[in-house]
Amino acid sequence: MVSMMKEPPQAMFEAACDAGCARSRLSPGQQLVMAILGGALLAFGGLLAIVAAHGSGNLSRANPGLAALLFGAVFAVGAVLAILAGGHLFPDNCGLAAPALLVGAIRPKELLRNWVLVYAGNFVGSVFVALFLAYWTGIANLNAGGLGEIVGAAAAKMAEGKISLGWGPAFLRGLGCGWLVCLAAWLAIASGDIGGRILAVWLPVMAFAALGFEHSTANMFFIPLGMLNGANVTFGDFLLSNLLPVTIGNVVGGAGFVGLVYWWLYGRD
Repeated sequence: MVSMMKEPPQAMFEAACDAGCARSRLSPGQQLVMAILGGALLAFGGLLAIVAAHGSGNLSRANPGLAALLFGAVFAVGAVLAILAGGHLFPDNCGLAAPALLVGAIRPKELLRNWVLVYAGNFVGSVFVALFLAYWTGIANLNAGGLGEIVGAAAAKMAEGKISLGWGPAFLRGLGCGWLVCLAAWLAIASGDIGGRILAVWLPVMAFAALGFEHSTANMFFIPLGMLNGANVTFGDFLLSNLLPVTIGNVVGGAGFVGLVYWWLYGRD
């Protein structure tokens, strides 16, 4: 809970450092399982967002702004589940482990191990939901007919759009996402009750998703699901044209624009 004796941003910074230290010092097995959980739970929100925004008739064509807002509001369900139910997400950990490193609470190898394990675990959890719970169930399957066909076609179109962004826009969209989702994680850690935590996560995550910023873990779900539905995307396209620049952007946005900036403000004493 945020201390009333300090400025809220300073107390939030200290809470984030403590959380980053705790996460980085979990056993490798715990870090990996929590990351798989995080990727899967975030993917549930991603699947729900596609169903809601793209399965609502002509909403995306008639009112794209409203459709984007609906997508973001529903996608945030996955982030709330992931953060509050103990899942770890790579972009969030960029903004938690980095300040812990800067204040000397963890060593560089602990940060690197955490990032590698969480990234790998997020990939496993996200792809599991895409393949087994979205595609194979027919919920998002171009060959399923009905709503499943609509959602599958939307997933394919989304995947093609993501890999066609270009490196510069993908990096910058990743930066914007990293900035907002790390603030969401920080605010949730600093909140004193479950209602406050939900709201703290919901608003920044809804904002990034509605704005079209790029989340590396979310794309581990969205792009493979689109590929399963016939998107004109190769595995190389997925890794090099989207996931790599978005990941770098998430690191810069989370570790730099959140972790480093607040360390400079509050962590150098």
